[in-house]
This record gives sequence, C-alpha cells and structure tokens, in this order.
Amino acid sequence: MNKETFYQPVISPVTLPVDVPLCQADYPLDHYQSEFVPYAEEYLALPDRTIGRILKWMTPYMQKAQTHFGDKLLLLAHYYMGGEIVQLIEHFGGQIGDSYQLALKAAKHPEKSLIIESAVHFMAESISLLAHPNQSVYITNPKSGCTMEMMAKDYMVEPALHDLNERYGANNILPVCYMNTSGRIKAMTGAQGGAVCTSSNVKKICQWAFSQNKKVLFIPDRYMGENVAYWLGIEDVAYWPGGTAGAQYRLDQQDNKTLDQFDRAKLILFGSYCAVHTYYQPYMVEYWKKQGYCTIVHPECTNEVVRVADQAGSTAFIWDFVTQDKAGIQKYAIGTENHMVDNLKRYASELSNTPTKIVNLAEAPNLEGYKAMGCGCATMSRNDPPHLVALLDLLRQGKTLDYNLVKPGDVVDEFSGKRTRLSETSQTWLVENARRALQKMIEITES
Repeated sequence: MNKETFYQPVISPVTLPVDVPLCQADYPLDHYQSEFVPYAEEYLALPDRTIGRILKWMTPYMQKAQTHFGDKLLLLAHYYMGGEIVQLIEHFGGQIGDSYQLALKAAKHPEKSLIIESAVHFMAESISLLAHPNQSVYITNPKSGCTMEMMAKDYMVEPALHDLNERYGANNILPVCYMNTSGRIKAMTGAQGGAVCTSSNVKKICQWAFSQNKKVLFIPDRYMGENVAYWLGIEDVAYWPGGTAGAQYRLDQQDNKTLDQFDRAKLILFGSYCAVHTYYQPYMVEYWKKQGYCTIVHPECTNEVVRVADQAGSTAFIWDFVTQDKAGIQKYAIGTENHMVDNLKRYASELSNTPTKIVNLAEAPNLEGYKAMGCGCATMSRNDPPHLVALLDLLRQGKTLDYNLVKPGDVVDEFSGKRTRLSETSQTWLVENARRALQKMIEITES
C-alpha cells in the first residue's frame, strides 16, 4: 500500500497517508460492552490497523448513521483523543476542541439533539450540564476516565469544604473547581458561589476569586494551582491531600503548625493531579532549549517545569502558538499529552513548504531513568473506532444504550463502566448549581 492521500479531513488541512497505523492499543473483547462485541470482532479481524483499512470499515456504518440522523447529529472529540481518531472524526463531519470549547457545543447548537462525545467522562457530563432539554449526550466508552477526576470524587472533597467552612465560615471560603471534575464537584462549587475554570482561563478566574477577599479552595489540579500562585504572586498556600487520603483528612486532627498554615493561606489546593503531565521534568526543558527549540508546556505540569519553560498554556493555546509559529523559529518542544503532540506534528507539517519541527519534551535523552511515555493518555484512548461505530449503529437501530447515555451527576466505575444515577430531584439540584458555576466561568471569561 503506498502513501497516497486517502481523504481530506473536513476541518483540519491534514492529510493522512493510508498506511499510518493508529497509536492505540487493541482491547480484548471482554473490554467491550456486550452489544459492542460484534463490531469489535470485525475491527480486530482487520488485517492491520492502518487509516485506509479502518476508514474503509467505518464508512458504511457512519454513512448509514449520518443519513438516519441528518443534521441532528453532532460528533465531538478532544485534542487528546488517541492516535488519528481526531482526524477520523473530523472526516465524518465532527468537531474538535479543548474542554472549554466542548462544554459550550451543546448550548450553542440547540438544533443538535444527538451529541456523541469521544473523550473522557467528565467532558461528556459538562456538555450534558449545559445541554438543552431536547438534547441527549452519549459517550462512546464510559470507561474513559481521568486520573485527576478519579482522585477528586465528591466524597473525597466534601470533608475539605465542610472543615474549611466550619473553621472559617462558609462566607469566607470560595471554591474554584477545574473543568476536569465531576458534575457533583461543579455543583458543590456553584452552591457556594464559586466558579469552574479551565486551563485556558484559570488565571482570569482565579484573579476574580482572589478579588472577593476570601480563601480560595482550588479543586484540583494541585500543580495548576501552584502555577496560578506563581503567576499571581500568592505565597501563602496550604494543601489538602487528594484521593482517599482527602476523604480521611480532618483539620481538627492536625498539629498547630499545619493549622497555622491553613489560617494564613489565601489558596488551599486539593491534591489530585494529572499522571501524564507530571511525567515531565525540568531537565527535558533544558535539553530542548539547548537545541534551539521554543519550549511550551501545559499548566498541569509541575511548577518546576513551568518556571523553566518558555511558554505555558492550555491545549488551545499550545495549538495556536505552534501553528502560528509565534516564536518565529519553527522549532517547538511540547510538554503535554502525546496524542495531541502527534496530531499537531501532522497538522503543522503541511502548513508551509518549510515544516515546523515539533517534538515531545519527553523525547529528550533519558537522563533521569524515566521510562518512555508511550502514546499518551491511556484512558482517553479507550474511545476507539469500534466504540464509535457500534454506538452510532445501535442508536440508529433504535436501541436503548443507557450504559453510554450521560446524565448530570452520574458516577461511573472506570473499571466496569457501570454508572450510578441520581434521582430526577437530585439531578435538578445538581444541574442548577453546576450551571451556576459554569455560567460564572463563562461570564468572567467572556467579559
């Protein structure tokens, strides 16, 4: 098979050679829900997993679904989607964005009654929170979770908000939660007058929060919170542990030194974080700088990395900065999820006659004993072609797929995919308060 161009994606001017393989694991059949197994069997029986082969297999299913649903269908994916799935979804008319952009898609497109999201669960739930009553939101694989969100469940965070309110008064505690949290966390935040933030607007949201003259509880990312403190000159910071340790932590059991730190703190950080972004180390930045590259990292990286990098910003910021060659040197070393870096490499390579050189920071020689990063976010990669094809084809047939339907407040077991759903009354409360936090973010961001 030669490297001829198989198709022109709808949105990005990227052409994919048909013999490029997906950077994606093939999952065993028992990783698929029972209704999806026949589609997975077809997929796994393909002679190879090259773009040309996958497209030839997907196209009949996708065309049937698109003909059936027409303009009511909206396909969405995040920049971090595994392998070339981003371009595949674009090829079939889908839209790509960061978490903030995806959250607004349903609200801004009320005519789209069926929204299929290929990313992690909290992103699908954020879309659902802002959706209109006529819209249904589905995720291709409910097991596609986020390590950061998994370490900041509502039962882990509630003790922090409870103890801080009790010690300082609820009027003196203002929560700010990252988009990478569940709807339950967003509702807790909105109920106390706080706001959601994303990596693209975190500085602006936190500037607003600090202007309220209250202690700010940042839920999570611990390292993004440290970077905000660095950018805004906040020195008094306290830490609430993430994960199950956070559920067990109690202020009244801490020693006087720790309590004094909380008393002085302007910013309290809940301790969960992104396992991918904490892989990056300062020596990786320094190596690429010496090679003449502009280094640019995501703010979920540690503060030690952000301090030495040339630039730090959101997924959308990185994409724009590199594709517009804002450093003017056409050489970039990027510290973020590797699927996104690979997608950016391919996109940038076709923008001009002199392709921009792009590397992942982790491609620096292994000086510190770190293992290779691999393809990227493993959980997001669980949204593979058979999941997308199966979901759309079964919905076209009128099947009820409650396993994939995302409602506000759903709690999903990332291992089994089983979801626990709130009652309609509880959903109503959650939507009202989570929307309050999301609308506060939109108001501040777009002001």
